[in-house]
Amino acid sequence: MSDPYFQTLFADRIGGAGYGKGTEIYKFEQIKRAKRAAIQDFPDRPLLDFGIGENDDMAPPSIRQSLQTEVDKLENRGYADNGIQEYKDAAAAFMRREFGVTIDPAREINHCIGTKTALAMLPAAFINPNDVTLMTVPGYPVAGTHTRYYGGQVFALPLREENGFLPDLDAVPADVCRRAKLLVINYPNSPTGGLADEAFYRKVIDFAQANQIVVINDATHILFTYGRRPLSFLQVDGAKEVGVEVHSMSKGFNMIGWRLGFVVGHELIVRAFADVKDNSDSGQFIAIQKAAAAALADASIPVAIRTKYERRLRKLVATLSGLGFEARMPGGTYFLYVRAPRRIEGGPEFASAADVSQYLIRQRSVCTVPWDDAGPYLRWSVTYQAADEPAEDVLMNELKRRLSEDRFVWE
Repeated sequence: MSDPYFQTLFADRIGGAGYGKGTEIYKFEQIKRAKRAAIQDFPDRPLLDFGIGENDDMAPPSIRQSLQTEVDKLENRGYADNGIQEYKDAAAAFMRREFGVTIDPAREINHCIGTKTALAMLPAAFINPNDVTLMTVPGYPVAGTHTRYYGGQVFALPLREENGFLPDLDAVPADVCRRAKLLVINYPNSPTGGLADEAFYRKVIDFAQANQIVVINDATHILFTYGRRPLSFLQVDGAKEVGVEVHSMSKGFNMIGWRLGFVVGHELIVRAFADVKDNSDSGQFIAIQKAAAAALADASIPVAIRTKYERRLRKLVATLSGLGFEARMPGGTYFLYVRAPRRIEGGPEFASAADVSQYLIRQRSVCTVPWDDAGPYLRWSVTYQAADEPAEDVLMNELKRRLSEDRFVWE
């Protein structure tokens, strides 16, 4: 079959004339295929899915009721453009209540249709060909993808366990610093669960000022911070002068799929983001923004959700630790990031975390997400489906039983 006439018209950023002809399989597609195979090969063995990266429950009834009320109002039918003031006011009040950060809701906040779109749009405001975005790995790749779309380059900052999953900014070469426009960080960090402290954020600010770089902190998981109060980048003196923080309604408020968040920080960066956004979408549905404003006003919602996931994480840490994994309670997120074993005693050897992940899915019907960017690690998510605590315990016992069939070796 011959190529369509437009085969040569695809932009280089998505593969050019070779688009659609590659044979490489995306990591998550490999996982999906392995899951299908495990279900087919072992139909009577339920899949234990620790690979899901989204909340397992609906938004609380109060939020859903607010949405139902707002949907029926005629004035909410139209385009939201760059957002309604009610949501911006609620976001500013949230920042003040949770972090003690004072924000001008008219100038220093703008809504986004989920943090993914914000991270995709912000490079458009800064990146020209040959500019550099500094990004931590492992991590969410969207800002890097769009940096490359604009002809820029990505410089990876590996997150290593021995450094507390913080990037080594001193290791960035001088020539890279000269071309860098953006530094994208993510704390609490997904997938490692690492936390940033005030000293690290202060170093980030000094680094940004010295090298004239804009900082973007992806704070999607900020409300899932354990053992201490959540820390916003914007709480540190000077942060608002060098960057912005991106917040999500998805994680802390169980509003997965509602697609709403906000960008907050320096007025000019927020304005630039709003200009790009204004030429990319027409805003999130006003009824959703009003329901989210009500959610932001209720401080009890994220506390309840955080309590559930912290409980589940502690159970998972105890289970995996008992099986030999070096599992420790993460500082944040609902992910547990543990070093992948190298082999099974008397069984196969593993060249990568991806190999371990495939073995666990296909042979034990246990799904995790592999990361090999900074050493072989498995990401376990506690967003599995379980109706209550007894159901969680049943699932943990079944996980222990299945993994006990192998003797894992990390040497």
